[in-house]
Amino acid sequence: MLNSDSGVVNAFLNAVGLDPVNWLTSPSWSLTSVIIANIWIGIPFNLVVLHSGLQSIPAGLYEAAALDGAGPWRRFWSITLPLLRPVSAITLLLGLVYTLKVFDIIWIMTKGGPAGASTTFATWSYQLGFGNLLPAFGPGAAVGNLLVVAALVFGLVYVRVQRKQALA
Repeated sequence: MLNSDSGVVNAFLNAVGLDPVNWLTSPSWSLTSVIIANIWIGIPFNLVVLHSGLQSIPAGLYEAAALDGAGPWRRFWSITLPLLRPVSAITLLLGLVYTLKVFDIIWIMTKGGPAGASTTFATWSYQLGFGNLLPAFGPGAAVGNLLVVAALVFGLVYVRVQRKQALA
């Protein structure tokens, strides 16, 4: 889809009258391309989680709010959004942890290039450990540990925020 010469996205841009973009071979666009693909892959999971959160909201709350004269926007802002906050928070945390560890999409699309523009902890760790003629397992493992620490920090921040909200 993002091929510079024969991709669907560039064909669409051409049809609209815009110049084609070197999605995977330009250092300024390669990370953006990987991010777009990662978001595209994550949408189904996130929608399923959010849909299950919506189904857990009792219909009686909406009926009571409608009887009290609340319109659709007021019901959304006063019922749906506050009751979906915990589900949204866990969805964001899971998405963030998944995004930190994503390797396959980046490796398939750009191999961390061009010029290291789309290199992340996961691809850097792989390149150090397995990508060279003389593998450096120690530095590769160290970068992998940085990845684990980053995910742990985000998890601890999530737990702390949830505890503060429970106490409030």
